Amino acid sequence: MAALQAIVSGDAAAFEQLCAMLMSSQNEQRSQAEAVFAELKQHPDACAQQLVRTLRTSPSLEARVLCAVLLRKVLTRDDASIWPGMSAPAKQAVKTEMLACIKEEQQRGVTKKVCDCVSELAAGIIEDQGWPELLPFIFQCVQSGEPRLMESALLIFAALARYVMGVLTQYMGTLHGLLQQCLGHQVSDVRLAAMKATCVFISELESAEERDKFQAILPALLACIGRALNEGDETAAQEAIEMFIEIAEALQAATEAIEMFIEIAEAHPRFLRKQLPEVVGAMLQIAESDQLEEGVRCLAAEFLVTLCEAREKAPGMMRKLPQFADRLFKCLVMFLLDVEDDPQWHAAEDERHEHEGEGELFDFGQECLDRIALSLGANTVAAAAGALLPVLMADGDWKKRHAALITIAQIAEGCVKVFLKQTDGLTTLCLQGVADAHPKVRWASCQALGQLSTDLGPDLQEEQHAKILPAVMGLMDDFANPRVQAHACAAVVNFAEASDQDTIAPYLDALIGKLLALLQRGRRNVQEAALTAIAAVADTAEEYFIKYYDSCMPLMTSILTHASGKEMQLLRAKALECVSLVGLAVGKERFGNDAKGVMQYMQQVQAAGIDSDDPLASYMLQAGARICKTLGQDFLPYMPLVMPPLLAAAQLKPDVVVSDNLDGDDEEDDDGETETFIVGGKRVSLHTSVLDEKATACNMICCYADELKEGFYPWVEQVTQIMVPLLKFYFNEDVRASAAQALPEMLRSASLAAQKGMGPDEAYVRNMLGFVWGPLLDAIPKEPDMEILVNLLEAADEIIDIVEGPKMLAVEQLAALFAKFGGVLEEYEERRAERMQRMQSEDFDAEEQEQIEEEHESETELLDALGSCITTALRLYGDAGLPLVEALMPAVSKLLEKGRFPEERRVAICVMDDVLEHSPAGGAKYAPQVLPLLLQGCGDRDVNVRQCSVYGLGCAAQHRSEGFAPHAAAAVQAVMALITSAEARSDDNELCFDNAVSALGKILEHQPAAIDATAGSLFVAQLPLKADGVEARAVHKQLLGFIQRSDPRILGDNNANLPKIVEVFVKVLAKGDKLVDADVSKQMAALLKQMQAALPAEVFQGFVAALKPKQQQRLQEVLAA
Repeated sequence: MAALQAIVSGDAAAFEQLCAMLMSSQNEQRSQAEAVFAELKQHPDACAQQLVRTLRTSPSLEARVLCAVLLRKVLTRDDASIWPGMSAPAKQAVKTEMLACIKEEQQRGVTKKVCDCVSELAAGIIEDQGWPELLPFIFQCVQSGEPRLMESALLIFAALARYVMGVLTQYMGTLHGLLQQCLGHQVSDVRLAAMKATCVFISELESAEERDKFQAILPALLACIGRALNEGDETAAQEAIEMFIEIAEALQAATEAIEMFIEIAEAHPRFLRKQLPEVVGAMLQIAESDQLEEGVRCLAAEFLVTLCEAREKAPGMMRKLPQFADRLFKCLVMFLLDVEDDPQWHAAEDERHEHEGEGELFDFGQECLDRIALSLGANTVAAAAGALLPVLMADGDWKKRHAALITIAQIAEGCVKVFLKQTDGLTTLCLQGVADAHPKVRWASCQALGQLSTDLGPDLQEEQHAKILPAVMGLMDDFANPRVQAHACAAVVNFAEASDQDTIAPYLDALIGKLLALLQRGRRNVQEAALTAIAAVADTAEEYFIKYYDSCMPLMTSILTHASGKEMQLLRAKALECVSLVGLAVGKERFGNDAKGVMQYMQQVQAAGIDSDDPLASYMLQAGARICKTLGQDFLPYMPLVMPPLLAAAQLKPDVVVSDNLDGDDEEDDDGETETFIVGGKRVSLHTSVLDEKATACNMICCYADELKEGFYPWVEQVTQIMVPLLKFYFNEDVRASAAQALPEMLRSASLAAQKGMGPDEAYVRNMLGFVWGPLLDAIPKEPDMEILVNLLEAADEIIDIVEGPKMLAVEQLAALFAKFGGVLEEYEERRAERMQRMQSEDFDAEEQEQIEEEHESETELLDALGSCITTALRLYGDAGLPLVEALMPAVSKLLEKGRFPEERRVAICVMDDVLEHSPAGGAKYAPQVLPLLLQGCGDRDVNVRQCSVYGLGCAAQHRSEGFAPHAAAAVQAVMALITSAEARSDDNELCFDNAVSALGKILEHQPAAIDATAGSLFVAQLPLKADGVEARAVHKQLLGFIQRSDPRILGDNNANLPKIVEVFVKVLAKGDKLVDADVSKQMAALLKQMQAALPAEVFQGFVAALKPKQQQRLQEVLAA
């Protein structure tokens, strides 16, 4: 290339020409230039020299800007930096010329880009003494008194603080004074640069002591915001164009200033404590001022909400500010007045224009109300709502009534605990909206009732159904306002999803009638909503819906076959959804014949091809899974139809766009389906629609496997190969959750198929286990989401059980899993320590205590999953698994320390129980240490701890005779106390009671010397057990054994307990298989017949007469058999 040779040789004109071509609007010309520049980078010194020369000497502003940008890219991008390949003289020349450029360049746009390049280059070399001239130069500039140089120096300081804060720490004393001076400078650009540098220093300093030295500067920071806003106001008298320019600049300055405050609020909220009233007061004034630009008001509100959300670093701090919560709440509710009654909102027949008339403040206000309800806490926000919302509902302005109802919907999730006690009042407020004269207010009432139904269900449904359902059904008659009709249907969906069938049953006649009327007469968006409502109601009503099947199914199938055209796509998809959910509700017997027609329809649609934007494709994925659940094994012939699109969707690649543009100003997001986040200095954008489709497909595959078991085997291998890599699909939590769920399902399918001779053998299952086990374990320490981590542990637990432990899974493989447990427990303790640290905060209060308890509840699921894995391992491996458990004992023992939550103690005691029950060696070794803990646990204030403790005493009595003996008397006393307590049979205590009775039975059977013979009668008197199915089966089997052995302690003197024993047998057998296993049931029935003959007929009939009719019938069937 001649051009390249000329440039490398130092031809300045040739390089200027290359720059012009790089900026060309002609694609071909620009591509040629980019190729030449790419080759030029293979000559680092020449490349840098040409860029610097053009930057410093070109008369073209565009060329200078381009060279500043290119210089930054070629010097500082790790993957393409030419800096390491440059000679020492060339490096020195570049550094010198860039500093000279900052000093001499008059165009601010060029200077700022050079400052960016200087900052990033310095970040990589300054710590190794690679640029000793830089800091003296910056200090010289900031003290020069020349605004242009001062701004540049301050911007470099701000950038260096992010990269190499340690280098600047030694100069903090000098910097404090310089920053304070610059914050008061008369030039706005200098003030803002100083503010940026100050805020970055505060955010990046790790030492609280160093941060606190900036406290004195806070008033100056606040003054910057006020001054920027005032300058914007002063331009009101300027001529029109000048006014708009000045206002835009001043408001932009205020915006940047508030953004810097937000950065401090996120990083170190406690730094603001000493000046909190002043800072918060200033921001509230800005947020409340309707004279200011909306963007500035939103930023001020964002700052305040960010402080509310800083619960880990400053728990409770904002709640203690007098009147803050009420003012912020009212401010955000007033944001909701930014809404108009737009005709397009009323006229549309689909989801377009659904948000027509809603302004920027309305959208932001909704978001912030949701956030403060979660962060400030239910008590605080519900109190503010209780004072303000009834007033707004009585106002003559429809916007205020609309705002009140939207507010209820937005804060419901965060206020659940308080709102559950206020269902009557909340329903009354919403019903005022239902009867409102303005359609948008009626729409908002549906929004509020729907959200309350979701967040407060099923309590709201049980308490308020008689008010809510008739009111919402009344709105379905509002044919003049289709939006309202459609939203009334949506409210019914929310109500039904969290309701039970008996609550909704009395309304079905009227409700289905109205929904069918909408389906036949309504606009298209109303028809779509009516279909979704019918589907939700059917899903809840189940067999009660059979009555309406013949009225609904023909209408829905008619839509499938006759609704044509692109505008009808969503309606067809909703009809298919409704058909499948109605079929699932009424069952195979009623839906079976129609199901064949629906599957034929899906087959025809698939064969004809589906447009990429047709929602029917994703709806078909879900409909097939529901129909499979309805038909069971009869669905197998359709699997070749449904699996190919599912497998294709499960393998979709995420639609990812990676950009260097961190601000994203040049990218439009007009579909509302893009998520954007910053990773490693890159802007990553994801199209969520692809991820949603992938997640749906993975979930549906799990549904098919769960329903079909061994019938799913033909797809096991392909699905397993797809799912294993998805354990680390960090773009989407639902995909990872389905992948975790799928692995045990695949192994179960293959294992059952092998047992039934359907193709695979044991070696196949073993190989499959080897394929999934390693990746599953690798995913555990890398999983960032708590719920998915629980899913992974549950998957491991299931797999151990499916392969029958040591039959296929070697102890070494199990040990690899237990090694991961150590890390899980270590991270658990770290998170717990952070929560405990928050409890020591000076702002800690009752609201924060509730928040910590909620966080702990989610952590308990993790401990339960881990404990279940240990149980399964000990049950299947016995003593072989004991060393693995022993390695975890120090961490498990911590859970029993003083001050631990009851859930932690319960998990630890359950592990001890498992050792006693399943490991002979472990039981013998640890019984002396464990039994005192169990005895102590029997007196714990928490019923769950008492339950697992008394269960452990039973295990010790049964399996650890030598260890139990020294503690026998205390154990008997503890068990008796739990059985004879006045509250023993209360709802809260019934599980504990059953376990105590079970322990008593084990002591009677295995430790007879430890207990008085009269305890046998006490044992019989407590039966039958009903709450704990597992213990009930075991105890009732034990009772049968006692009777078969004619144990006198159980039968009593002169068989005095015989009537009670007969009564127990009658009640147990009448419950079918709920309280007794099938083989025991047969033996119990035979023995009952014998005992029946020993009793007067009227006594036996008295026991039978006390049963419910269904139970009497079941008993007669058992006895007859």
